[in-house]
Amino acid sequence: MVVIGAGVIGAATAFAARRAGIEPVVIEARPALAAATTAVATGAFRLQQNDPDELVLVRETVAASHDFAAFTGQSTYDPGARACGLLLLTTDPDRAAVQRHVVAHQRSIGADGVEILHGDEARRRFPYLSPDVLQARFRADDGVLDPRLLALGLLAGSHAPVVTGCRAVGFDIVSGALTGVRTSLGTIQTRCCVIAAGPVSGVVAGLAGVALPIHVLRRHRVVMPDVPLVPAWAPLTYDEDTGAHWRAGLKGAYVLLSHQEQAPDEAVDDPAVDPTFPYQVLDPASPTAVARLSPFWRDVWRDGSASWTVQCGMYTVTPDYRPLLDETPVPGLYVNTGYSGHGVMTSIGGARHLLDVITGRPAENPFALDRQFVPPPAGTL
Repeated sequence: MVVIGAGVIGAATAFAARRAGIEPVVIEARPALAAATTAVATGAFRLQQNDPDELVLVRETVAASHDFAAFTGQSTYDPGARACGLLLLTTDPDRAAVQRHVVAHQRSIGADGVEILHGDEARRRFPYLSPDVLQARFRADDGVLDPRLLALGLLAGSHAPVVTGCRAVGFDIVSGALTGVRTSLGTIQTRCCVIAAGPVSGVVAGLAGVALPIHVLRRHRVVMPDVPLVPAWAPLTYDEDTGAHWRAGLKGAYVLLSHQEQAPDEAVDDPAVDPTFPYQVLDPASPTAVARLSPFWRDVWRDGSASWTVQCGMYTVTPDYRPLLDETPVPGLYVNTGYSGHGVMTSIGGARHLLDVITGRPAENPFALDRQFVPPPAGTL
């Protein structure tokens, strides 16, 4: 099997292939492994899921991440999975009602441990919160990990040859079926290939004449390596009214923003960084500032001594925000993409599911390319 892409999804695919008794080889256009979207991902995992099929993939991935050395058979790379919790906040009575509905649904599909916290209780447990917080939903066993170390550990455990600086440039198709993958370094003869190229998966599939139902969105991350005011014990704290969120990391924090409405972007290897992004999330005057519900960030801004860098990656999004794990119309050519921002926490389960598809094990495939795409309800994460 040729796996195109050495990010966390390609790494998980190679690992799942090895476990299924298939010899994988991984090709990566960049000179380094897991150096694109994987390297700038939030690195969060959560069982606060609304999709029962996706919840299965998350459970599998989280369980493997917590016992990573035993799962992968290697001890060089450890993603450091830890349960710091995920706290989602609102100041809006209507959104608070949506939160309660979401939690009831999550409990009904088996997502245990999700709590509804009224404002005073949320502030008692998390004293850094603003008096404006009306309600929160929280799960203590959700948490964070290092996505790049997750990918590197899966690649090491797969024992797959990995060729960097090797770009897929076409496919050999004979009598309608795959017979080879053409690369910038030559052709690999194969009857099985998985496109796991993240935001450029649609571009790569297009080389075989396959149109995927995906689009891409830019996602920025501000890295602040040394901010003493950030409580290192804090959960990932997410403002559901604006999409702004932060998590403790290094000796400071990572700060991000999930836009509710964003136009699709162009799929490129290196998305351009918006230089105004830090001010959108850090300047207390911004309506999407993290200081809105975590006021200590105002002090960070006023102090002015904290340094930051800005990184940019891409989400690969499907119409229903569920991944594409299936064979394409070209027999032998498969896709593992479209995770819509959930790739890290579903990577291991998603790759295992795809290998079940390849080896003919599942009775049905909820992540099929020809499924009916139903967008998720508004207001859900």
